[in-house]
Amino acid sequence: MISTSGSGPEKGRINSTLRRFLDSETSAGLLLMAVAMLAVATANSPLSEGYFAALHAYVGPLSVQHWINDALMAVFFLMVGLEIKREMTDGQLSSWPRRILPGIAAAGGMIVPAAIYAALNHSDPGAIRGWAIPSATDIAFALGVLSLLGPRVPTSLKVFLTALAILDDLGAVIIIALFYTGNLSLPDLAGAAAVVAALLALNRARVKSLVPYLLLGVVLWVFVYRSGVHATLAGVVLALTIPIKRTPGTPEASPQVSPLHRLEQALHAPVAFLIVPIFGFANAGVSFAGVTPAVLAEPLALGVAGGLVVGKLVGVFGSVFLVVRSGLASLPAAASWGQVFGVALLCGIGFTMSLFIGSLAFEDEALRDRVKFGILAGSMVAGLAGYAVLRLTRRRRPANA
Repeated sequence: MISTSGSGPEKGRINSTLRRFLDSETSAGLLLMAVAMLAVATANSPLSEGYFAALHAYVGPLSVQHWINDALMAVFFLMVGLEIKREMTDGQLSSWPRRILPGIAAAGGMIVPAAIYAALNHSDPGAIRGWAIPSATDIAFALGVLSLLGPRVPTSLKVFLTALAILDDLGAVIIIALFYTGNLSLPDLAGAAAVVAALLALNRARVKSLVPYLLLGVVLWVFVYRSGVHATLAGVVLALTIPIKRTPGTPEASPQVSPLHRLEQALHAPVAFLIVPIFGFANAGVSFAGVTPAVLAEPLALGVAGGLVVGKLVGVFGSVFLVVRSGLASLPAAASWGQVFGVALLCGIGFTMSLFIGSLAFEDEALRDRVKFGILAGSMVAGLAGYAVLRLTRRRRPANA
């Protein structure tokens, strides 16, 4: 049987970088909760007119909302790409045994929600474009809820959720690249390819300074933005070209000598505590004027909410159950089945990435509002239900206890 929970007991050491990552993510999750509530309150207050007018005001060639969604979020996706590369290279996802449980759980947690949404909206050619909206998990929100439970939840389960969410992000990036791309401009794609070639040449030349990578990254963003591919994907491509260097004689890359680690550490606080909250405030605001609870019974909102709550639960928990029962992997150390059930519910908190995919899927504001209703309702139910289950369940006792 393959264990994905590490090589030592629950009291074993967890990599200090991962621990700092979890700590900052939980804080960021709590901030994001507050920002989401503030956005909804603002959109339904006397300030609503100014709020929406500010988002649609133009600064140069783009509106404020487009600067946030296309430019600031490119930095967010750069951070996502760095985390994916680090974890795949020398982190919790650096070997196939470690990838099996969170990888299959992430796949199930994306396929089932998308299937539920598609089943409810298959007859509407316009609405079906949003099939990927409930497939994403917001790691900051989910870890923020876990942080409220303190030591009741074993660290191994937090590591499992983190690994699952990172693979979930990778899946979302692939979906955006394949299914939410507009009309392509071949000259701009050629320009982007030339910039990527230059970035790879810097990597091959073992250039450690981040300045040339970041300058070329700006040029790459411009070409990708003009090409028809969503501009934020430039951040992921840039991240994959940043070198990660191991210290001789050690199995892991050293933050002191690795450009990837240096950039990740520099970006973590601004992304978690500035960029994502700004995005959340700009995109979570939805007016409830004239809206009745019947909106949630409409196929679009119901598909999003049902995909997040039911789809994530069935997809993640069902995948873990099948993998563990088949002997391919074991449960995270000290975690009980009840706790895995609770974490599967938390995976239904699909805030940042779900809102982002929703903004790509629909241009009509009325449809976007329906999506926001579904995301907010589904995420709230999933978060509260997951918290309640984890609050009531206990750790798994050791076999020799």
